[in-house]
Amino acid sequence: REARAGEKLKLLNDAEVELSEGSLLIADANGPLALAGIMGGADSAVADATSDIFLEAAFFSPAAMAGRARGYGLHTDSSHRFERGVDFELPRRAMERASELLLAIVGGEPGPVSEVADEAALPKAEPITLRHERLQRLLGAEVAREQVSDILKRLGLSVEESAEGWSVIAPSFRFDIAIEEDLVEEVARIVGYSNLPSIRPQGRLEMAPRSESRLPMSRLRRTLVARGYQEAITYSFVEPDVQAALQPAEEGIALANPISSDLSMMRTTLWAGLIPVLQHNINRQQERVRLFETGLRFLRRDGETVQQPMIAGLIYGELLDEQWGEKGRKLDFFDLKGDVEALLALGGGRFEFVRSEHPALHPGQSAEVMSEGASVGRLGALHPQLQKQFGLAAPAYLFEIQLDAIRVSSLPKFTELSKFPAIRRDIAVVVDEAVSAADMEKVVHSAAPEELRNLKLFDVYVGKGIDSGRKSVAMGLTLQAQSRTLTDSDVDQTIEKVLAALKSELGASLRD
Repeated sequence: REARAGEKLKLLNDAEVELSEGSLLIADANGPLALAGIMGGADSAVADATSDIFLEAAFFSPAAMAGRARGYGLHTDSSHRFERGVDFELPRRAMERASELLLAIVGGEPGPVSEVADEAALPKAEPITLRHERLQRLLGAEVAREQVSDILKRLGLSVEESAEGWSVIAPSFRFDIAIEEDLVEEVARIVGYSNLPSIRPQGRLEMAPRSESRLPMSRLRRTLVARGYQEAITYSFVEPDVQAALQPAEEGIALANPISSDLSMMRTTLWAGLIPVLQHNINRQQERVRLFETGLRFLRRDGETVQQPMIAGLIYGELLDEQWGEKGRKLDFFDLKGDVEALLALGGGRFEFVRSEHPALHPGQSAEVMSEGASVGRLGALHPQLQKQFGLAAPAYLFEIQLDAIRVSSLPKFTELSKFPAIRRDIAVVVDEAVSAADMEKVVHSAAPEELRNLKLFDVYVGKGIDSGRKSVAMGLTLQAQSRTLTDSDVDQTIEKVLAALKSELGASLRD
């Protein structure tokens, strides 16, 4: 019978275990006597004063025994046997042999045998079809039909020949033979692997189409490697505590049978794998770490599991390796942002960075990556509390972006170069400190005519001569026409439109 909640059993090794519901037991009316197929109980053990012995022989299916012994921290010969499979017709023969040995060694009188079997639950010896054509194809060699029949019969199998090949029934002790490929393996084993010819497999190779509008993963990897990153490959399952700290609002997917307790949750962010790798490197005196990883994250959406391809990265420590030519400094948010911009620039899509907050990131140093109004990723400095929790001496900076969003590439188009000169005008405007450079660029591009070729922000100043809460931003506008030379009047009109738009939309004023 199966164990009930709260039952306990003292085993032959004198250890007392609390039985899990569903564990198979050998029991009598008074309670459990043994863990079926694993170990006997101390109460039914043989001692010096034992005069009567009750022998029990049974067959337990591998499916019923798999993992049961490990659940109790046990590792026995019995559990090894039953987990791998035994002859289901063996119990009666084993009982008779054990009785014969006892009578021969210690004497006594044998009692009756009581046999109880559930025929419907016992394995059935079903016929297996072995096709001659399939045998030749898998072995890559011709084996005579007469030789195959002889091999199978000499192995103790029941064989009937047919037009296609053979119908074979394996005896109960060959429980390892269940499908056609098992029979092919037996024939190959007896013929001898060294007697089979070595023939290279042949197959037609077809050129797979490669879209020019989709970036290959190799380009993304090469770009990050060129910027000093190394690729990490971590498990898709992570430590629950690390993931809960990084993504507290995201419902994780727990594994039913984890390989260990600290790897029991499917990752909802690649950061959950990169942070332990960072700790591992720091503990081995690596003071400058740059890592990236590509892979799937697993999310719960409307009761369904969603797999999303992502690329994530992490930087920590100094900007440059120790050297004499440059003065060292710690990494900051904009170093990471530059790496992310290099990735985004590969595809040619339009992305923008928007200030945002995330539980895992520093409130003042985090941003979302937006594309066509939708969030496709985020980046920022690790939150100071998590920095302390993970035992990091310096800030770590992380990013994570959806791969599908950045792998979309625009095909290059030819644009004729203008033969007319370009004109650059610099302007400096004063705006509120809260106004972002991205907002200013949007306003300039919307107000300027199509002759605007380049817009470059080259200076930001806060201090003497600027009101408190305001900042001075200097920008350079490069104008060039395709069909004529621009005049000073044309450029002046453009600058006036830009300044008017900046004033009306952002409250900017021209700096004196």
